[in-house]
Order: sequence, then C-alpha cells, then structure tokens
Amino acid sequence: MFLLTGANGFIGSVLVAQLNALGIRDLILVDDFQHYENKTPNLEGKDFLVKVERDTLFTIWDQEQWPLEGVYHLGARTDTTETDVRIFDRLNREFSMEVWNRCANAGIPLVYASSAATYGDGTRGFSDRTDPDTLEPLNEYGRSKNDFDAWAAAQPTAPPAWYGLKFFNVYGPNEYHKDRMASVVWHTYRQVRATGKMNLFRSHRDDVGDGEQSRDFIYVKDICRVCYFLMQHRPQPYGLYNLGTGKARSFRDLAEATFRAMGREVDIHYVDTPEDLRKNYQYFTEARMEKLRDAGYDQAFTSLEEGVNEYVRNYLTPQQYY
Repeated sequence: MFLLTGANGFIGSVLVAQLNALGIRDLILVDDFQHYENKTPNLEGKDFLVKVERDTLFTIWDQEQWPLEGVYHLGARTDTTETDVRIFDRLNREFSMEVWNRCANAGIPLVYASSAATYGDGTRGFSDRTDPDTLEPLNEYGRSKNDFDAWAAAQPTAPPAWYGLKFFNVYGPNEYHKDRMASVVWHTYRQVRATGKMNLFRSHRDDVGDGEQSRDFIYVKDICRVCYFLMQHRPQPYGLYNLGTGKARSFRDLAEATFRAMGREVDIHYVDTPEDLRKNYQYFTEARMEKLRDAGYDQAFTSLEEGVNEYVRNYLTPQQYY
C-alpha cells in the first residue's frame, strides 16, 4: 500500500497511471480534490483505494493506521509567481515536515518532489551534491523547496530510505489544468493552433542568441519511472537527486519539435522579455545526472523530439489524458 500526495495533479496522476500499469492499485490518493474540479479528469479510469482531502490527511492517517510500504510526496504549491510566504510555509514546509516525521517514526520509505528552482540563477552550478545551505533561489517557491531540502538533510531521524528529487522542466500529458504554469510545449501547441506562429522571448544577453535560451526538458513519464525505481530499489546514498535528462535544449528546439509534431511549417517570432522578468530570468539549466546513474538507474531518457511528438500526437491533439 502506497500513499501519494498531489495525486490529482500533473505528475501525480501520471504516476498513478504508471503504478496501475504495473499492477499496483492499493493507493491512497491525497490532494485538495474539492477545490480543483478542473483536475478531475486526470484520475478518471484509474484504480485506487481511496481519496483523502489534503487538509484531513493527518487525522485520517492516525485513525486508519495504514500499513504503508512507501509515500510519494508530490503535492506542493508550485506557482513561481506567488509571493505569499505563508502559503509556502503551510504547504511546502510544514506539511512536508509532518509527512517526513511520520515516515521517519513509522519506518516508511519516502520519495518527495524538490525542484531545480532551488538552484537559483545557476551561478553555483546544477549539482545535486551541492549543500542546500549554499544555494540562493530566485523566488519564494524555490526558497520553500530549498528550505525543506536543507531541513531534511539535517534531521537526526530520517525515513529508512528517502529521496528528494529536483525536477527540472517537466512536460507531458495531464497538465491541461496548469494554464500559465503549464509547460512551454503546451503553450506552443495552443499558440500555434490559434495563430499559426509561436512567440519566444528575445535574448537580452550578447552571448546568447534569440531562442537559444536553454532548459533541461524532461518528459513526465521519465520522472515517474525514476520515482518508482527509487521506491522499489532504494539505492544509497539517500538524499537529494537531480531529475532532468542531463542535456539542455533550446526553446527554439522545443518550438520547432512542436511545429513538426503538429505537421505545421515552423514560424517563430521573438518578443522582448518583460522588464519585470529579466532580472530573474534563467538562460541555462542542465541537470548533473551522475549521482542517479551511479545509484544504478540505467534507463535512457526520452529525447525532446520523441517526447514532444508523443505528447502532441497522442495527447494534445486528441485531447486525451494518460
């Protein structure tokens, strides 16, 4: 039996689907179900034991005394433009600490979602061996994730196996509800369908060409495969792990792949990056993946072209869920 927070969201619902495909259906799904009806289709057709509202989780956990084999803690406030620290305190810090303590006290393995936003502007690199206390995230979301990473690493009592996964730029099915926080693939698809073209941010650095701003884009199915691998095999060392592909690709590459998957002629235009975004705009992210590989994960990651093609053709165009 496994407990999964953020189950109604983007990555969580894909993980549920993958676990179901592996024959795992004894799942306790946790989320804020009643306030986000636009996410309801993400779980349609999936098998699980019960849904639990996030705000009642710990009360019901105490009542039910579930014999948990593991916890996937993917739920969080992920809006990078949110500035209310109290929201991040409650959902990303305090809630996560309670999940951690329960797993530690009951001997339950834990896989939780951290973020590449912890790396800030990238001047300190993108190594998952970097001490979180030395990092300087650029927004409250990144700070909340980094604060929890640092707190977890300092705890004298820990779950028997634990992994904090620094997700890089995730894209793929079941993100319809994310709107402005959805992946660039999703935005490109919608803009091309509406206008026949795609606008990308112009570069405001002399050493980076327009559209050459780069990210480590990772397909959501790869994210979930790694989550399952770590929970099943529990390799050492425990701790923080990057989760990207290890290969940065440009926004131009991503847009062109989306045009091709849609069967459209490439038509990319460049617009100025808004002034309020320029100060904290990242021009490059790329995960160092040696730690995960050294831990025994040897599956290949989906290439950008393969992932975008599958996402557009199998999900976005027919408006399907995974």
